[in-house]
Amino acid sequence: MICVALRFFSNGSFLYNIGDAEHLGKATICRAIRKVALALKGLLQTYVVFPWHKPLRTIKEEFHMISGFPNVIGCIDGTHIPIIVSFINGWSYVNRKSFHSINVQIICDAAHLISNVEAKWPGSVHDSRIYRESTLSNRVANGEFHGHLLGDRGYPCQPTLMTPYHDPEPGPQQWYNVAHCRTRARVEMTIGILKARFQCLRRLRVKTERACDIIVACVVLHNIATIRGEQHPAVQNDPEDDHPLQPADVQNGREVRDILCRTHFHQP
Repeated sequence: MICVALRFFSNGSFLYNIGDAEHLGKATICRAIRKVALALKGLLQTYVVFPWHKPLRTIKEEFHMISGFPNVIGCIDGTHIPIIVSFINGWSYVNRKSFHSINVQIICDAAHLISNVEAKWPGSVHDSRIYRESTLSNRVANGEFHGHLLGDRGYPCQPTLMTPYHDPEPGPQQWYNVAHCRTRARVEMTIGILKARFQCLRRLRVKTERACDIIVACVVLHNIATIRGEQHPAVQNDPEDDHPLQPADVQNGREVRDILCRTHFHQP
């Protein structure tokens, strides 16, 4: 059962292809994948923990070593997992690139460990809304963690969520943006590794609810593999959507960013 599920997760074959290879019926394959996915989902609180099983100081130091960006406790991004929608009113799952998907929020640390995943939102929902309505957003905003996340321009600049300057001035703002980009690239790399390791995430041909469970299962397996030191697979270039919708920054978020810029990026 486990081997059948892992085969599906890793190569994303049609269920009948796996059934033919394993000499099993499609219904048996479906049940095996379902049971294993739910079992792995039950391990979510053990293997996907924010800010991970490390002291915050260690996490910040590991991020700081990338490009000198201070006080980072995680990098955040959204990624679209294509799905097959077979129900009426599936329009809410159509994303900006006009295909059906689930928009998945990923937060990771500098070692490619995923510390938070939200895998339940239709592809039409913007990254900023997913974060705003997440439990983690409230925990961070309420000061439960001392530090900030790094996000791209799909997120509003907030005191606990630093984004790049839209039109940086020469000097500190440009240096800030460079350090921000290099550090935040860690989440893009992590998403690339996740999709390369589990080819089923290239397109899930199952019911939407089951697709969400499979995504979570793959995230749990990714962290187990990372903890065990498994070799990363070759990552294909898979650029994510740009963000035509630019959420409004929060005034005190811009103030925190300006202070951070002046204090830490007065020289390259």
